[in-house]
Amino acid sequence: MSDTNYSAWSAFRSYTRDEPAKRLRPGTIPRIAGYARPYLRDLVVFLGLVVFGALIVVANPLIMKAIIDQGIIPGDARLVTLLALAVAGLALVEAALGLVQRWYSSRLGEGLIYDLRTEVYDHVQRMPLAFFTRTQTGSLTSRLNTDVIGAQRALTTTLSSVVSNVLSLAIVLVTMLVLSWQITLIALLLLPVFVVPARLIGSRMARISRDQMQLDAEMSALMTERFNVGGAMLVKLYGRPDEESRQFAERAAKVRDIGVVGSMYSRIFFTALTLVAALAIAMVYGFGGNLVVGGAIELGTLVAMAALLTRLYGPLTALGNVHIDVLTALVSFDRVFEVLDLEPMIEEKPDARPLPAGPLRVDFDRVRFHYPGADQVSLASLESAARPDRAAAPGGPGTPDVLTDISFTAEPGQLVALVGPSGAGKTTITHLVSRLYDVTDGAVRVGGADIRDTTLQSLHDAVGVVSQDTHLFHDTIRANLAYARPGADDAELESAMRAARLGELLDALPEGLDTVVGERGYRLSGGEKQRLAIARVLLRAPAVVVLDEATAHLDSESESAIQQALATALRGRTAIVIAHRLSTIREADQILVVDGGRIVQRGRHDELVARGGLYADLYRTQFAEQEDAGPDPADQDPAQAADARSAVR
Repeated sequence: MSDTNYSAWSAFRSYTRDEPAKRLRPGTIPRIAGYARPYLRDLVVFLGLVVFGALIVVANPLIMKAIIDQGIIPGDARLVTLLALAVAGLALVEAALGLVQRWYSSRLGEGLIYDLRTEVYDHVQRMPLAFFTRTQTGSLTSRLNTDVIGAQRALTTTLSSVVSNVLSLAIVLVTMLVLSWQITLIALLLLPVFVVPARLIGSRMARISRDQMQLDAEMSALMTERFNVGGAMLVKLYGRPDEESRQFAERAAKVRDIGVVGSMYSRIFFTALTLVAALAIAMVYGFGGNLVVGGAIELGTLVAMAALLTRLYGPLTALGNVHIDVLTALVSFDRVFEVLDLEPMIEEKPDARPLPAGPLRVDFDRVRFHYPGADQVSLASLESAARPDRAAAPGGPGTPDVLTDISFTAEPGQLVALVGPSGAGKTTITHLVSRLYDVTDGAVRVGGADIRDTTLQSLHDAVGVVSQDTHLFHDTIRANLAYARPGADDAELESAMRAARLGELLDALPEGLDTVVGERGYRLSGGEKQRLAIARVLLRAPAVVVLDEATAHLDSESESAIQQALATALRGRTAIVIAHRLSTIREADQILVVDGGRIVQRGRHDELVARGGLYADLYRTQFAEQEDAGPDPADQDPAQAADARSAVR
């Protein structure tokens, strides 16, 4: 890139950035210094190289001056050759310096990106479930990518640019003043003419660039939603591919059109700045040429001044808007710090104790619960833009309780079934057992210990959960199973699969445990996914199993296989199950009828049916239909039913 083009590009980069509207929080800059401290030695070397690079900026023009004034004009061929070799040597030094600078810049930048990304990722992993239910995944991912990279620029690109431009500008100005103060004055008087196109066209380019990024983001969001398995299935089921193609074409057309406009403005911008720079050089040669003719300065001085002129405008324009670059980088740091400063609501106490091994009882003692407010668990900038008023968001103190005075006990080996209408609070109760949320009042005890006083790892080891919406990673069967126990060998993995009634599937798969299940496990059937989740729990071997049964919408064969797998999974364990099937409530040691966040009835199936009330109504409207349709798959085989009954005793 020529010096003229460099000047144009520098101006373009400075003037096409939006100035961040966000104000920095106090203490941001000292905190940034803390992240730079581990790289202090590399940073010092890097800045030293930047300073050295700035010092040799004027070397080439001065050598050119010497070649003309002391070599060519006097006719000293030997000096011309030596100075030409010096120019070549200087070029090699600059090339080597650029490579070394790049190496240190990469070490600093990538090291800082690694530190920030790993810290943010680790912190986010420790956030409660409420954080993820409110947060937009794309916004959170942006903090790990865009903002982290923007923060990295504060210690590399922005810092080196400021240091290099300040030193280069000072050295070039001093050199130009020494060579010819008259030409230097002319060059400075032309600076406003150089800056005006940058401000006029650059501000327009900033708006176009912002709109272009927004349109690109909208097009990417459309592709992301339609290209995942769920979105693609919905499009195909409703037969809307033509409409989807038209919608995408419309968005792509907007991206195309604004891309053309942006390209033209960019070309006009570069053309205008190049013309202005050429005009400045022409004036310098015109004015300086007359000085040479009049004997005021030497010819070599004029050539050197023209070369220095091209190295004057770049730093001047870059420094003119350097506050935007600096503030942009600092705001990126601040946005990362926002996430790191959000304290997790679920934290392990310093004196937390592990749960004891063996069978464990689960007690709910007068539990009251309401969901936390937005300000307690997330950030407005990570939530939907459609919710500007966070104060109006549900949750937090003063909002209605989701659960009120919930008390019950599940003894080791017992099965406790939760039944009730949709929205009654059944799933919330199961979430409290595994401490996805903390109770607002009362206590949840496992093995006699308040789970808030136990170590999180021991709680997760003791409580196994099979949710209705089974999630599998886009990975192999082996990886998905080993997620429950990373050290498990193939024999243990296969044993868990056979116990979950997946033996035939395992034998039929050509790649066995190395079979990739696809996004969210879509390469498997619904029953196979659910049994794989059960196998994962069996591999974990927890003392307590929390189960949101997912058999209601499966075919009889899949449902029968899952019922058999559950008989194995629940054997000898404390089980809390959200019941969707008649077989489950018939075999339950205790049925809890939940309505409006309260337990309104409790007992066994026959007792509750005879007593009347909500359970009897639910039985007639939900479970009796199953009975009229025929026996449950688990009840078809008497031996199977006996096995299921013994499993929960």
